[in-house]
Amino acid sequence: MPWLGAGFVVVAPVIGGLLYGPLIHRFAREARGHGVPEVMFAVDRNGGRIRGSVAVVKALASAICIGAGGSVGREGPIIQIGSALGSTIGRWARMPEVRVKTLVACGAAGGISATFNAPVAGVFFALELLLRDFSPTSFGAVAIASVTAALVGRAAFGDTAFLHLPAIGGVTPPEYLLFAVLGLVAGAVGIGFTRVLYLVEDACDLLWKATRGPEWLRPAVGGLFLGLLLLALPQMYGVGYPVLEHGVAGQYALGFLAVLVVGKVLATSLTLGIGGSGGVFAPSLFIGAMVGAAFGEVAAAVDPALHGQVGAFAVVGMGAVFAGSTRAPITAGIMLFELTGDYALVLPVVVAVVIATAVSKVLSRDTVYTLKLSRRGVDLTDSALAARRSPGGTAGSAARPLGPVVSRTASAADALAALESGGGAPVVVLDADGRFAGVVSARSAGDAALTDVEFACRPVTDVLSDAVPVRSDAGLDAVVQDVVDASDTAGLPVVDEDGRPVGWLGQADALRALVPAR
Repeated sequence: MPWLGAGFVVVAPVIGGLLYGPLIHRFAREARGHGVPEVMFAVDRNGGRIRGSVAVVKALASAICIGAGGSVGREGPIIQIGSALGSTIGRWARMPEVRVKTLVACGAAGGISATFNAPVAGVFFALELLLRDFSPTSFGAVAIASVTAALVGRAAFGDTAFLHLPAIGGVTPPEYLLFAVLGLVAGAVGIGFTRVLYLVEDACDLLWKATRGPEWLRPAVGGLFLGLLLLALPQMYGVGYPVLEHGVAGQYALGFLAVLVVGKVLATSLTLGIGGSGGVFAPSLFIGAMVGAAFGEVAAAVDPALHGQVGAFAVVGMGAVFAGSTRAPITAGIMLFELTGDYALVLPVVVAVVIATAVSKVLSRDTVYTLKLSRRGVDLTDSALAARRSPGGTAGSAARPLGPVVSRTASAADALAALESGGGAPVVVLDADGRFAGVVSARSAGDAALTDVEFACRPVTDVLSDAVPVRSDAGLDAVVQDVVDASDTAGLPVVDEDGRPVGWLGQADALRALVPAR
């Protein structure tokens, strides 16, 4: 449509929305959004079951969305498409649930492998983010699928990386400090991207509910606003890999790099907020490259000797922002190495990726993938996963009600009376705000009596044992040894996330939960 001129970027998202909006709404609403959270949910909570129609709808919807200007990636869709195919094959073959989950991971690994021409990264993406299991059986199956997909992809598209990234070359020891600082910045940017993504999605939900329009029309109406953004910043059209390569090559000024970072965050958030279909994998790489390049420009302005290192900072920034948003450091490091083939990249990427992951964990409990599920009440964080995989569940589920309780302001005599009334059961001491302050056991009271016959007049805090409480959401198998070792109190108090006691976990309670009656 040459007669539209620049107006094409305004019209294209609207037309695209009119095509993929009804398609998703009618046939597979799971295809909306970036797809990976739905796969994680299927693996963790739904036995690996994903409808086969999702693969078809996701392929069409994401292709139309990206082709019509949606500023999202193709990697998220291919993960969901491959996973849906794996799930369908597993269910057709009537495989057990554990095998269906493995096939889901195989499909995801194959998609990543073929798309990026990065078979090792595909393996670790599936194991690190989806299965969260590195057992030999899972690793072997996923590795075979990933290598097979890479061979097919190379036969079709050639044995070249989808991105052309510069080699880093030598890195001097002082530069590692700069890469560490870049990791700090990238971790914060990754979490910032996540927060803005869901903030814009919430805003779009509120505005669309106010209009009371049909859900299938939402992508077309929202596409008008996306088109206006593309008119102002056409570099945001589609996935944006050519723009990424130019940024890594140092072809953009510092100010424009900052514009591209903000523009990509807003364009991706808006595309998904209006109901688009595409991934956040590529946008996180794009944002990371621009952040890294901007960091390199600033570093070169301070130290002219670093003038030729903008590409190095941009490549490392890609991995660091991806790790900060997804908290998948192994995948990030291996993928960047496979894309560049530069051994000099390994140590700088490891430094930045590890620091970015740590910053991400400090700033947010969730990742860009798990936050979507957490907002629906589904907890897939590492602590929740460990607790559910524990043979006896959580410490809180196995605990019995608290026994005697006294205030921190009580005397040792009050604690002794509580011990007697409770039949010798340990007494939990509370702060003024109800938080755990300590435990008085028969042994700790007896030890105090041996050293001071007037011990009953002393504050209760002088006769506390050294018992350390356990969290209620901790996996039972992770704390059972601590419970067994607590010979002084024959168990440990269980506290909630605010430090308030919710029960007592004795040795018999732990044994009963781990070895249920048959």
